[in-house]
Amino acid sequence: MNGICFLWLFWFSICHADSSVYREADRNQVDSPVLKYLLDPIHEVIITQRGANVTLPCILRRKPRSYKVKWSKINPVDPLESLIIISNGQHHKNYDKLKGRTRLRRSHRLDASLVITNVSLEDEGRYRCELVNGLEDQSLVLMLQLEGVVFPYQSADGRYKYTYAEARQVCEVHDGRLATYTQLYQAWTDGLDWCNAGWILDGTVRYPVIIPRGPCGGDLPPGIRSYGPKDKTKDRFDAFCFTSALKGRVYYVHGPMNYNEAAEACLARQAVMAKVGHLYAAWKFSGLDQCDGGWLLDGSVRFPITEPRDHCGGLPDPGVRSFGFPHKQQRLYGVFCYTQV
Repeated sequence: MNGICFLWLFWFSICHADSSVYREADRNQVDSPVLKYLLDPIHEVIITQRGANVTLPCILRRKPRSYKVKWSKINPVDPLESLIIISNGQHHKNYDKLKGRTRLRRSHRLDASLVITNVSLEDEGRYRCELVNGLEDQSLVLMLQLEGVVFPYQSADGRYKYTYAEARQVCEVHDGRLATYTQLYQAWTDGLDWCNAGWILDGTVRYPVIIPRGPCGGDLPPGIRSYGPKDKTKDRFDAFCFTSALKGRVYYVHGPMNYNEAAEACLARQAVMAKVGHLYAAWKFSGLDQCDGGWLLDGSVRFPITEPRDHCGGLPDPGVRSFGFPHKQQRLYGVFCYTQV
């Protein structure tokens, strides 16, 4: 009987010990903090201009024994991210169309920040810095935002002539890209009031209204009107383009001259006729103010006003005024020239 009791006590002690060890391990798993290798950024939105150099910060708290840092750009319409650069702390490899304009800053041994040189309009967007470290992968996301200006663009043949693809192309031709909703919203808060609907980058069709009126949504309050998503291949609208600061300058040459004479006047000065995006950028960032219509490369005639006054378009707010697309043989206007020097 004593032997049976001894065996029973021995078995109980083993089971009890196993149970205690198991619970202790489980408690440790719950309570133990996960090592955090990446510092949270002070600013999640980095603002810059076209042509500038910018740094997207990514700093390690500590270096794991074995790891890789991967930078990628997040495409909102594509689940696959675009790889930019991968580094193991010693060597790196560049990818994508940013190749040649990106590098890791490496100002100290825990620095994995991304440097982008000569920022372009297409560089705007969300970027991910990811620490690849086996089961402890961590990442942070930063938004690169460009200061710029949105301008509506309408065909010389009248309004609503562009499919989505054509709208993207026409913005690029005129030194811009299709505006994002955020850019259009910012332009609206800055005073853009436009009653014609246009494509934006996400494939929706919208227009900004500051002063409600009959043809522009009636008595609805001010805001961004929306037509919702449309058929990108069949439906036709105008375009809302976005541009940023430019290298070089835009200046005015007095006329009168027709379109061909205007082109020759710019060439004689080692310049070219300005694009619409050039004129908007010069108005926005250089304060270009000219109360005279001038030819642009697309055949339109416009003029920029930073200080509204009598006989300069008749509108109380700053902006770029338009005479539309006059016949190119008319000798009534000067020309806006653009030079990169």
